[in-house]
Amino acid sequence: MNFHKAPQIYTGEVHLNVMDLKRSIQFYQEIIGFKVLEEAANKAVLTADGKTPLLIIEQPENVTPKMPHQSGLYHFALLLPTRADLGAIIKHFIQLQVRLGASDHLVSEALYLSDPDGNGIEIYTDRDPSVWNWDNGNVAMSTDPLDGESIIAESAAQTWDGLPAETVMGHVHLHVAHLPETEKFYNALGFEVVTNYPQALFMSNGKYHHHLGLNTWNGVGAPKPATGSVGLQSFALVYPTEDVLNEALVKVEALGGKVESNGSGFVTEDPSGNRMILRVG
Repeated sequence: MNFHKAPQIYTGEVHLNVMDLKRSIQFYQEIIGFKVLEEAANKAVLTADGKTPLLIIEQPENVTPKMPHQSGLYHFALLLPTRADLGAIIKHFIQLQVRLGASDHLVSEALYLSDPDGNGIEIYTDRDPSVWNWDNGNVAMSTDPLDGESIIAESAAQTWDGLPAETVMGHVHLHVAHLPETEKFYNALGFEVVTNYPQALFMSNGKYHHHLGLNTWNGVGAPKPATGSVGLQSFALVYPTEDVLNEALVKVEALGGKVESNGSGFVTEDPSGNRMILRVG
């Protein structure tokens, strides 16, 4: 089951503001293993397969540092194709002495780190969906210790050579101001709640464990960041057809959401000011 192509609605490229473009390009190439697809004076487009944009990093003209206790990005999550790939990147991180967090979520096995500006990154692999435990529309997820040794053992014959070409943007996890109105907004976009956590909920399309994480851990009522501050500029949601996308746009506008065309898709913001590009894949 592929949860990141049609007929699902899924997460596409993430666009971040950074303080120092050169520093960020170096980090994302050397530490994370991206390739540069395009580079301009203030912006770079990064890819895993040499053709599909996964991450856009931009240094706005009067960029300001990331502020605490605001809405915005908690982390973006890169989904690797195999457990052996996760083992290979663990070995790479150990070699570079990168500080990591790690968790076994039952549905997936994940590493956590931050870029030089404090933007959160998850790198993970999914367990086979056949072992995910569903009960009444909810999938069982947990935060257990990661068995790093067995993951590394699986990658014994594999060396790290950058992100595998099949890497996708697995999900995006956001800080939001209020969960009930945020849930309604993403319902309108075609997602349903599949797991509740303290002050957080996880939503997906097509019975994935989650395409979107939403939390109020920065405080209920967390304000929107200033324009041009470090953090999330936008993320893409990719729809299978024009009809499915148009249905979502009508529902968002019925909730009072503002939708604008940007030529290649539509731009809107969730109730916490998290901006997204909605387009057909």
